[in-house]
Amino acid sequence: MKDRWLSVFALSAVVVIGLIFFVIVGDVLSRGAVSLSWDFLVELPERAGREGGILSVLVSTLLILSICISVTVVIGMGCAVYLSDAVASKPGFHKWVERSLDLLSGMPSILFGLFGNAFFCKTLGLGFSILSGGLTLACMALPLFIRTSQLGLQMVPVEYRHSAEALGLSRWTRIRVIVLPVALPSLLAGLALSIGRALAETAALIFTSGYVSRMPENLLDSGRALSVHIYDLSMNIPGGDVNAYRSACVLLVVILLVNLGVSFGATRVVR
Repeated sequence: MKDRWLSVFALSAVVVIGLIFFVIVGDVLSRGAVSLSWDFLVELPERAGREGGILSVLVSTLLILSICISVTVVIGMGCAVYLSDAVASKPGFHKWVERSLDLLSGMPSILFGLFGNAFFCKTLGLGFSILSGGLTLACMALPLFIRTSQLGLQMVPVEYRHSAEALGLSRWTRIRVIVLPVALPSLLAGLALSIGRALAETAALIFTSGYVSRMPENLLDSGRALSVHIYDLSMNIPGGDVNAYRSACVLLVVILLVNLGVSFGATRVVR
């Protein structure tokens, strides 16, 4: 009897989550996909975004995301490897770092925005720029990516490590040749979650990359991300709802392509 009620509860939860997903996505697609066109992707915004396209916004978004991913992968992988392998003999420090990462993962994005504005924009003198926005998003994505990667690395069977040690492989060779390839699907999953959070972020980018919708010439130029563009059109620009829904459709497609790419990569690795 209990098993039956558990099955009913699980099925109900799946149905509710599915309905929420289809209602949200269906609303965005029904209002934005119908009027979406190629010109919208290759034209610059006009009249504060009411007219024209989102070419400069897309370029800024991709630049910010590229900086975020580069910093997150390089620093995050190093920290995850250190936590999963090098500090196994230091449980006190190990737990302290983990709790710190968990705290940062749940911290509101507005706090990251204030930190990015104070540190990257003012202290380092980067100003409102794509570089400031990308570095701030990296600070947001790092805790989630590190913890996910750490768990993936720890799930590698300990026999693999012992076998590598028996063969006389160095720690770096063991990690590079054996541990990382085995844990790669988990690492890609963590990267996908981190990218999803970065793409959807608004509050942090308002304080760091800015509102400017012109085409950026370099990484020190201010740039408007898609999420900020959607927020501005829907909340501050009268008559901007149509382009806001179009931009939301593009953002959904970008997130979908990222997830499909990561899933495809993970599947190829497993095979």
